[in-house]
Amino acid sequence: MVVSLSVNGEAVEVDADPDTPLLWVLRDHLRLTGTKFGCGIAQCGACTVHLNGQPRRACVTPLGSLDGYDVTTIEGLKGPEADAVRAAWTALDTPQCGYCQSGQIMTAAALLAAVPSPGDGDIDAALAGNICRCATYVRIRKAVKTAAAALKG
Repeated sequence: MVVSLSVNGEAVEVDADPDTPLLWVLRDHLRLTGTKFGCGIAQCGACTVHLNGQPRRACVTPLGSLDGYDVTTIEGLKGPEADAVRAAWTALDTPQCGYCQSGQIMTAAALLAAVPSPGDGDIDAALAGNICRCATYVRIRKAVKTAAAALKG
């Protein structure tokens, strides 16, 4: 089955089994390896991408359901929220091992686009599905708040 979609602003056609998870389309067919495999059951958040602007787990999203969708991966994430999140992550030395960080950043950028001044509850709720094996949750929350403050100017 050929599926037409936009990946990071570029029109692509993917010829693959419609049940193929988006994660493997991105990594194996399109060679975009920033989106990570973590669990394969949408529980860890390492594979988070944006589908039509909303965070979704690529490991359980079948290619056949995505015809006409806009997919944004960590490689294509841009805009003021993305810039603020990346700057805060760097300034606060947020990651430890870094494996979960693409999913954390994708989720944080979507949160800030929807909730410009998130409180602790907003941050915790948005990032609850993103597991950090190094437990840098305190730094991640601080980075989200720092990014939000930077966006306010």
